[in-house]
Amino acid sequence: MRQYINKRKIVLASGSPRRKSLLEEAGFDIEVMPLDIDETFSEEIPLELVAEHLANRKADAGLHLIADNKILLAADSVVVLGDRIFNKPADFNDAYRMLSFLSGKRHTVYTGVCVADHQRRMSFTGVSQVYMRELIDAEVRWYIEQYKPYDKAGSYAVQEWIGLCKISAIEGSYANIMGLPTDLVYEAIRHFDDALSIG
Repeated sequence: MRQYINKRKIVLASGSPRRKSLLEEAGFDIEVMPLDIDETFSEEIPLELVAEHLANRKADAGLHLIADNKILLAADSVVVLGDRIFNKPADFNDAYRMLSFLSGKRHTVYTGVCVADHQRRMSFTGVSQVYMRELIDAEVRWYIEQYKPYDKAGSYAVQEWIGLCKISAIEGSYANIMGLPTDLVYEAIRHFDDALSIG
């Protein structure tokens, strides 16, 4: 299956085990190259474009490190509610603040992706709507203590307890909420250098 998708190896510019697992489940032959970049951004960037902007910055930082015959894939996810953006929490109090704000509301998960080699680049954003049930104080504290969601945008992972017990509905890709819109990634890699042809 991996040879069928693309003959070139995908270099994932992320240490996220969720993104690695999603790509492997989707059939890609990958290697992992974690990158640590400054994830601050200008307030002038529209909220719906922040994740894609950060993904492109990761690609800029890692592209010179890959071989010509490989494809770099960088991604970043953010959670948005109203005019506020929620990235990774700094500590317990920050995670508590985020989850308390998201409790009982619908929010949007944007995952920006950049696919690039030394000749070309594609970037795009997956969008999913998430409906979260109300969280009481004890549930928020227990979740943070139990799962320590400090590496997760919005302070939660949809595949963990909150996703199982407190997400009532989603619109869009579930994988996108996990951290990678695999349907869009598949199509991007498929058309990236015409390595795949499906009738």
